[in-house]
Amino acid sequence: MMRANRHIITQKRDCKAAVTTIKEKNKLLTADDLLRLYSEGVRGELIRGVLHKTTSTGGDHGKTVMNTGIILGGYIKARRLGELVGSDTGVRLERNPDTVREPDIAFISASKWPPGTQNPGYLDMLPDLVVEVVSPNDRLAEVNEKVQMWLNYGVPLVWVMNPGRRSVEIHRSDGPVVTLGEDDTLDGGAVLPGFTCPVRDIFDL
Repeated sequence: MMRANRHIITQKRDCKAAVTTIKEKNKLLTADDLLRLYSEGVRGELIRGVLHKTTSTGGDHGKTVMNTGIILGGYIKARRLGELVGSDTGVRLERNPDTVREPDIAFISASKWPPGTQNPGYLDMLPDLVVEVVSPNDRLAEVNEKVQMWLNYGVPLVWVMNPGRRSVEIHRSDGPVVTLGEDDTLDGGAVLPGFTCPVRDIFDL
């Protein structure tokens, strides 16, 4: 009888340990957890506490991001308009549960991020401009969903660069979507007054 009781107790302990392991595996993550995972080589976004891993996106994507960053960065820095950041930065949009998204490029005006100030963690300030570059494996529905997400949170201007089509979609919170071809000129609107750039340069700088 005692051996049977011991066996039952052991089973209960094993079951309890298994349940604890499952709970730990399925628990919601925080922004701090995401930072720790990044230091361990795991890259991704956090959507309401759930990790969505991201992967490398290819040469055309990387070239388009760099070209856009060079063009925008030169204009912004010369006029001390604010800060330009890449996807590694991460923007925290919600807390409890945490949401941290990665725009390919984001511009934050100097009124939100004063010159000379540091932000070592994820940004808690909303970008004034978000640039998303379409990857070969991106589905149109996913791209549109992410664009709508930025607009819903209050980002006034989103550019979607498509290297395959050599086009740029302009999404504004207060207007219709405008699509530009490589022979057109992109401008910064009210977010970056005076900024203009031939669309062709974004893909062929």
